[in-house]
Amino acid sequence: MASSVERVREALTQVGLVPRIVELSQSTRTASEAAAAIGTSVPRIVKSLVFLADGEPIVVLASGANRVDTTRLAGELEKQVERADAERVRSATGFSIGGVAPLGYPSPLDVVLDRDLLQYDEVWAAAGTPNAVFPIQPSELVRVTGARVLDIKES
Repeated sequence: MASSVERVREALTQVGLVPRIVELSQSTRTASEAAAAIGTSVPRIVKSLVFLADGEPIVVLASGANRVDTTRLAGELEKQVERADAERVRSATGFSIGGVAPLGYPSPLDVVLDRDLLQYDEVWAAAGTPNAVFPIQPSELVRVTGARVLDIKES
């Protein structure tokens, strides 16, 4: 079975991107750890969060500086929304919390992207493990994930 990082590399290749996965010695499990390790700002870190919308897993790609407003997200989706537990995150995405990539899942998942990410020329997302990341243009991230772009940050 392919490693988590290899699954992300293959998924990026399948959507026509040349993967630039960076494996770091430091953890990138949190947005602040990732920003420090990469040498970028926290808002340019993509947090891949898994929620359950009416019981079905969805992935929310949020700016590292933002907290997701679950009430706002539920309203946008017109569904009940709750955070998924670690076991559900792994079963839905194939990744552990801290290394959830925005693509490369065992089966297709709905994806929502935080509109705030679109202001940057480049953002960094997890590549399958807590110390692997890759850079991507936000417009490409929308394209390769099929994400719906929504305003979902807490005010």
